[in-house]
Amino acid sequence: MGLFDRFRGDNGPRVAFIGIDGVPYSLLSSHFDEFENLAAVADEGAAGAIDSIVPPESSACWPALTTGVNPGETGVYGFQDREVDAYDTYVPMGRDVQATRLWTRVHDAGRKATVLNVPVTFPPERGIQRMVSGFLSPGIDEAAYPDEIRTYLREIEYRIDVDARLGNRDDKTAFLEDAHETLDRRFEAFKHYIELDDWDLFFGVFMTPDRINHFLFRDYEHDGEYYDEFMAFYRTLDRYIGELRDALEDDVTLVVASDHGFTTLDYEVDCNEWLRREGWLEFDTDDPEGLSDIADSARAYSLIPGRFYLNLEGREPRGSVSEDDYNSVRNELRSQLETMTGPDGRQVIDRIETKEEAFRGAHDEISPDLVAIPRDGFDLKGAFNGDRDVFTTGPRNGMHTFDDACLFIDHPSARVQDADLYDIAPTILTLLDLEYNRSEFDGATRVK
Repeated sequence: MGLFDRFRGDNGPRVAFIGIDGVPYSLLSSHFDEFENLAAVADEGAAGAIDSIVPPESSACWPALTTGVNPGETGVYGFQDREVDAYDTYVPMGRDVQATRLWTRVHDAGRKATVLNVPVTFPPERGIQRMVSGFLSPGIDEAAYPDEIRTYLREIEYRIDVDARLGNRDDKTAFLEDAHETLDRRFEAFKHYIELDDWDLFFGVFMTPDRINHFLFRDYEHDGEYYDEFMAFYRTLDRYIGELRDALEDDVTLVVASDHGFTTLDYEVDCNEWLRREGWLEFDTDDPEGLSDIADSARAYSLIPGRFYLNLEGREPRGSVSEDDYNSVRNELRSQLETMTGPDGRQVIDRIETKEEAFRGAHDEISPDLVAIPRDGFDLKGAFNGDRDVFTTGPRNGMHTFDDACLFIDHPSARVQDADLYDIAPTILTLLDLEYNRSEFDGATRVK
């Protein structure tokens, strides 16, 4: 038992959650001989592939994972969401998450939480013991609370995220160096605060794997130029998780999870250009810049990733689809999407879910009418710059998947079979021995 543990005044169980953004279980399990630390967690506890959420986009996934409820409850559907009664869009931040976070429940129960680098948490919450917000935060000074943590992070040259622009270069050397430096500093901070031993919930996220996967996943799956560098990065990640596990006291359960899976990307698909060519979308200008430039005659538009909205009367300011025609028009759009084929003749869309199937909650006015889950290789985008190719390729060669996220629970009674992202929050609360109402969650606990 650590020094601070003796003075915490609470003898309840504790949990350390380590997020590994975008890491597919199949990647890890295929190389357990190399990733021996995660293999040990799988052997001594439970591990397996789990489903993500609809849509499997990090900005929607992390609010869902940290609250245990779907985007209809969190109010965050993707990297970009639509304002109510407007064609304006915004990038959701922490304040836009409408459901209760895990660490808030811990705090309200009189216990302590340390939260580091979780996406969609800016600005940091002042009521939590310590927090460093993650992805989309403008900088350490604004992202870290309280003051002492800012001072420490500046001293170790902590980084909130990788410079993804470096990944656009043909030569990935600088990108890999930056990714490793970001990973190293993140590990240093995690280990430092884990060893302080003054928390009941430690919640930290390594987002760098997602960045590596976006630019090098084809190299991994097809033995490309950077295969060895890709594997070396993951061996480092596994070693760091092992060192963090070793630093935990005996009363702490380790949970490791990703928010979605990954696969090789063949084509980026401009869904709004496809809608324009199919007669669903028109613009008021020859040089559109955003959703506000769609014409009154437009019947549908798309936001990433694969979210389709009808231009509905009474919901959109200049809606062209009447409520009476809603179902028939939505079915028409769904049928056309299902027949979309790529340049190689493959079907683009794996399945399509309606808003009623995918979402439940109070934020219906900004929820998409359809969400398309693509087949592996087709990454659905939603630009508004008009008159471009529907299918393009670029520097990114990896894309998110709905299936093949991962979950590891270092506990003898854990079970992971048939789990999904919504199960993680109630599982952590159960491990913390905190009471909760099962009806509040879209998932269920995975420990007895």
